Amino acid sequence: MRTTLTIDDDNAARLERMRKERDLSLKEVVNEALRLGLNEMAQPATKSRPFQTRAVNLGPLLFPTVKEALRVLDEDFDRKKLGLE
Repeated sequence: MRTTLTIDDDNAARLERMRKERDLSLKEVVNEALRLGLNEMAQPATKSRPFQTRAVNLGPLLFPTVKEALRVLDEDFDRKKLGLE
């Protein structure tokens, strides 16, 4: 089959580099790249394993309750608002 194809500059540069490295014609390099790409695209998507995180000990809590943490944050905010820090 004969056709006209517009190739993006970055892909054209890679094809040209491969053509020189492998001492092939542009037609051969383009057909090989298309064949490999089409074969990969035809493969069903592989199922990946579910993402898992590992537990890490971060040491003791700085504040025993959420209420205590909020109290400290409120005090800190008030000091900054009043320009005491």
